[in-house]
Amino acid sequence: MTRSFTVYPAVDVQGGRAVRLVEGDPARETIYFDDPCDAAAHWVRLGARDLHVVDLDAALGRGDNRDVIRALTRRVAAESLEAVRVEVGGGVRDLETARAWLSLVHRVVLGTAAIATPELVDALLAEFGADRVAVSVDARDGMVAVRGWTDVTRVEALTLTERMAEQGVRHLIFTDVGRDGTLQGVDPEPLRALRDAFPHVLVAGGGVARDADLDIYEALGLDGAIVGRALYEGTVRYPRTA
Repeated sequence: MTRSFTVYPAVDVQGGRAVRLVEGDPARETIYFDDPCDAAAHWVRLGARDLHVVDLDAALGRGDNRDVIRALTRRVAAESLEAVRVEVGGGVRDLETARAWLSLVHRVVLGTAAIATPELVDALLAEFGADRVAVSVDARDGMVAVRGWTDVTRVEALTLTERMAEQGVRHLIFTDVGRDGTLQGVDPEPLRALRDAFPHVLVAGGGVARDADLDIYEALGLDGAIVGRALYEGTVRYPRTA
């Protein structure tokens, strides 16, 4: 089967602004847009039909940017005549929060909850279906990181991936935390085993620096890449051309 490959522009929101962090460290931020709505509109005008939005403050448990992201969804709808699939992650750890987001966006992304409350994954899959629920497996040196990447667990990324496949998850995001926001380039090794273990939609991010990194992901059989800093700084072309 031939897989299509999607580049998801990332809009990470911290303190009401569109930023990128280095290795998830909130103190090491670069501000790219003062208004995240402008960031989203920029990518939509360039043809984006998929956006990956993260509430960094909610992920870290120090407030949220819900009003900003709600405004972002309205701006995206106004910018395009075509449907844009927005997915939102960061601090989605209970059914009420997930339902609230799914009334506005196409998909929610669960991270910490996949380990802490796996029953939430079951409930959302049952209520909304597999296309509207993604699980983010964020790993540092092969071990899953949670709570805004501040805590590294003893759970291996591959183990969690296998568990999610068994649980019925059909959309998985893998992030190499140690490379995220660094422009170091991607490490294909962790993804080989994950691709074998997860035969459904697998998207990755962390360290993308150039177009060749996207070629590596595609050659591994991945379905897409979440790209932030490399898009904002222009080291990866967007829209992607063959």
